[in-house]
Amino acid sequence: MKFLHLSDLHLGKSLGEFDLIRDQRYFLERVLELIREKGVDTVLIAGDVYDKSIPSEAAVNLLDWFINELAEMKIHTFMISGNHDSDDRLNFGSALFEARGIHICAKFDGTLYKRVVTDDHGPVNVWLLPFVKASQVRHYYPDEAINNYEDAVRTIIDHAGIDPGERNVILSHQFVAGHGGNPKLGGSEGMGTQNVGTIEVIGASCYDPFDYAALGHIHSPQQVGRPEVRYAGSPLKYSLSEVNNAKSLPVVALEEKGNIDIELVPVKPLRDLRHIKGPLKKLLENVENKDDFIYATLTDEDIVNDVMGIVQQSYPNTVKIDYDNAHTREINDPDVEGISANQSFDDLVRQFYLAMYGTEISEEEMQIMLDAAKEAGVIHEAD
Repeated sequence: MKFLHLSDLHLGKSLGEFDLIRDQRYFLERVLELIREKGVDTVLIAGDVYDKSIPSEAAVNLLDWFINELAEMKIHTFMISGNHDSDDRLNFGSALFEARGIHICAKFDGTLYKRVVTDDHGPVNVWLLPFVKASQVRHYYPDEAINNYEDAVRTIIDHAGIDPGERNVILSHQFVAGHGGNPKLGGSEGMGTQNVGTIEVIGASCYDPFDYAALGHIHSPQQVGRPEVRYAGSPLKYSLSEVNNAKSLPVVALEEKGNIDIELVPVKPLRDLRHIKGPLKKLLENVENKDDFIYATLTDEDIVNDVMGIVQQSYPNTVKIDYDNAHTREINDPDVEGISANQSFDDLVRQFYLAMYGTEISEEEMQIMLDAAKEAGVIHEAD
């Protein structure tokens, strides 16, 4: 079995005011080429397929095209939902897709979804675990002691009846940490997955029963603990924090039990995301790859009028411009040293807001923060 591991496609995402559908289509076309080139027979998509719970028409059409291409190539495809996806929307038509080798698990129903594919070495069990909250798992296992995300995931896996003597692969969309600490964040996932307060992570040892764990949620490609527990990362650079990411795609050859080879294939985008810095005049004298997405930091001491319009004449896809000069360096950073991680989510938000803005957060603003945190799975809903 040779499979390609994808995750965090975020179809329909924009970068500033710039639509990325064309860039995402270009990437998926390269994926199809890579499947043919490497002889891939299975594709794993580990969540955050869409960027929004209500995806745009263009995003839905793009996924529809890609899935149909995979079906026409007779590629086994396994897909789970992430925290950005709508369970119901991603799950729509899943029963029909099954007949064409497209297996979608977007809603947790109390069991770990399993499908079996066969190669020259026998069966391979593919397990699908969509993004779940601990409160969801407690609903199905009321007699288990489930206090956090790790307890929830371990409970699901422990009740799945996994045979460690067989070959097992899992797709999972959660925040997973290895023995050396948390994974390196590189994108929008960072806001809701910091290991502070009531926000929790899952230990990589949860995935010990599996020959390979195809993880989604973190945008920076990396292994977590052992090489076979891996984040594929997002296909494109979706934020400034990802500027220095080296994007890649894991192509995994799973032979007989205990024999697995992972090849990381570099990904070249249609348009790169770059950060340039220096005096405006110098930046405009050395224009290269003008169609790339640009974050520009100007070191000029004087503010330039209509600077975005000026820069976009040379770099039309400039996303953001800021300054690094004597004036900006005089601005003191807010004092957040007194904020302790060992506090409730409410207290953390209130103290951080006070440190940033010098005033108390309103109850209306606090409720918005709580609702957003529950939606993202950052805090548990009341039992």
